[in-house]
Amino acid sequence: MEITGTAQHAAWQSRTLPPVERLRDGLWSVPVPIPHNPLRYVSVYAFALDGGGLGLIDTGWESDASWTALTDGLAAIGGGVDDVRGVLVTHLHFDHLGLAARVREASGAWVAMHPADASAVQKLSRTSAEDAVAAEIEFLVGLGAPRADALADVGGAENLSGFLRMAVPDRLLEDGDHAAFPGWSLRAVHTPGHTPGHLCFAEERTGLFFSGDHVLPRISPNVSSTNRGEPDPLRSFLDSLAGVRDLEPTEVLPAHEWRFRGLADRVDSLTAHHETRLTELLAAIGEHPGSTPWDLAAHLTWSRPWEQYERRMRIFAVTETDAHLRLLASRGLVRSDGGAVPTWTLRPR
Repeated sequence: MEITGTAQHAAWQSRTLPPVERLRDGLWSVPVPIPHNPLRYVSVYAFALDGGGLGLIDTGWESDASWTALTDGLAAIGGGVDDVRGVLVTHLHFDHLGLAARVREASGAWVAMHPADASAVQKLSRTSAEDAVAAEIEFLVGLGAPRADALADVGGAENLSGFLRMAVPDRLLEDGDHAAFPGWSLRAVHTPGHTPGHLCFAEERTGLFFSGDHVLPRISPNVSSTNRGEPDPLRSFLDSLAGVRDLEPTEVLPAHEWRFRGLADRVDSLTAHHETRLTELLAAIGEHPGSTPWDLAAHLTWSRPWEQYERRMRIFAVTETDAHLRLLASRGLVRSDGGAVPTWTLRPR
């Protein structure tokens, strides 16, 4: 894999925000910070459109600091938020969709997503923060979390209230649809796994591939089970990786970290990472049969000692463990006891 976003990579190493960059004629990357998050920023991609105006891929986290970074970044390329005609959203997460409502209010721009994520956003918009908190707590308890730990990790309604006010999209994009960005040929590529409606965008004129969170150069995106989500999200993710492996783009432009070349190599590394993780989980089940997803997560290797995991980090770890369990079950390697809080054992061969 070849790093092409050298300024982004250097900024990552120095723990600073990378610069606004002109990538091609009429195409720029604008870093928008994510407060208190190890990913640091999302790369918003801005396109000059034939006939005037700008198109965006993603918008950034909803906060005043992020809004300032986005508006200042657009000013640096000679435009402004009021020039935005349309927004393509790779997926429903807050660091990608969060500012879309402000952009639409300021410019009248349309917002487009895949139907699967659009449906989820619509449901969230009709849910109270209190109900969302209660549902997440019950989901974690159903994975084996002690109720007190689930309450502590999810926190109060104020922690989720902003997520329930995200922009419901005006337009829907299915796999293979072309976005209405005049002068560009952006084909939507449905890549479920990270979310059910995750979209990448293949720019057919330049060969660029905007990979969202589906393929990142350094880390694997979180692939988790969710309340009322996909039944086997890791299988979907791995299938989606295989689906883009052989596209041979001229450059991969992800939503985080830095640009790179070598999509096939990176897909192979991500696939191998998850197979290694599945093997580790099988060993943990063999050593601790009858364990819940909550218990098994504590027996896996993470980036820091398990005792340091809490709140959202622990939630992601446990739900990611559950996603791996579901794939092992679909492969016929493990089975649960079918109880209200499932426990897992190896399936005899």
